Amino acid sequence: MAKAPRTVEPPKPNRERPAEPSAYAATQDELVRFYKDMLLIRRFEEKAGQLYGLGLIGGFCHLYIGQEAVAVGLQSALSDKDSVITGYRDHGHMLLCGIPPQDVMAELTGRQAGISKGKGGSMHMFSVEHKFYGGHGIVGAQVSLGTGLAFSHKYAEDGGVCLAYFGDGASNQGQVYESFNMAELWKLPIIYVIENNQYAMGTSVNRSSAEDQLYRRGESFRIPGIQVDGMDVLACRGAAEEALAWVRAGKGPIILEMKTYRYRGHSMSDPAKYRSRDEVQAVRDKSDPIEHVKKMLQEAGMTDDELKSFDQEIRKTVNEAADFAEQTPEPDETELYTDVLVESY
Repeated sequence: MAKAPRTVEPPKPNRERPAEPSAYAATQDELVRFYKDMLLIRRFEEKAGQLYGLGLIGGFCHLYIGQEAVAVGLQSALSDKDSVITGYRDHGHMLLCGIPPQDVMAELTGRQAGISKGKGGSMHMFSVEHKFYGGHGIVGAQVSLGTGLAFSHKYAEDGGVCLAYFGDGASNQGQVYESFNMAELWKLPIIYVIENNQYAMGTSVNRSSAEDQLYRRGESFRIPGIQVDGMDVLACRGAAEEALAWVRAGKGPIILEMKTYRYRGHSMSDPAKYRSRDEVQAVRDKSDPIEHVKKMLQEAGMTDDELKSFDQEIRKTVNEAADFAEQTPEPDETELYTDVLVESY
């Protein structure tokens, strides 16, 4: 007599899903802070581009112009217990962690007064004091490291959450999925932020990714994902609130795909011939994150003179940071032999 076929239990349905986030209801003071923070990043990056052109910044330099709403919206929701880690497009994230602009600019120009003593440059800055753990040049490396930071938060029971940024290009790296698996198994307190600026190094996400809806990348690990308008700082902050509530409740990791756009090339050496100027200008005209908040402030009664004063104040801060960087010395040769090895007991 033939055996009855073995019954296979149907897969368990995925656990609960996070609620769809709504735009953050900012006060006018918060809106002003978001505006000034985004403007600081924009003006800082424009100055960095100028210094690179003058030969004062060496190596690679990846600018964040156009993507400011992502970091400002997300990091404005963090507490002082939380940690941040990102890739090589890192200047804006550092500024938002409270690292002074002059310390970041000095690092960009390879000076002793830089946040990493002039050794890291644009891509490899780091500050434990400010809970900013890089700045990483290896594509996707920060995802595994960020997962380790989340494990540290959970092990220490310090209530912290790790915010780990990576791009649409890095989302195809194998170590990303190893990290997803571990993070979900151990219910680690981490928010994976995919800054989808559409082009990775120079190939559109539609041509390089079989699944181009990147917020779905965690589904096989039962990690929920949310797609967010990364050009709207209030949408970004609203998503941050929802994601932090999910993770802090002990529900494990979550993925935020931030649909954003960079106005410059991948790096300063990239002529960006893979897209038209008209495409870039259309995004600037329709979706610029800073102009969006500026209009909101104007509608709330803020005058053009007040807005101009913010810009003047920030330009002054950035220019002073650049002057400081140019006037401070480079590291002494003996620094080649310091900070190479850390011994722990």
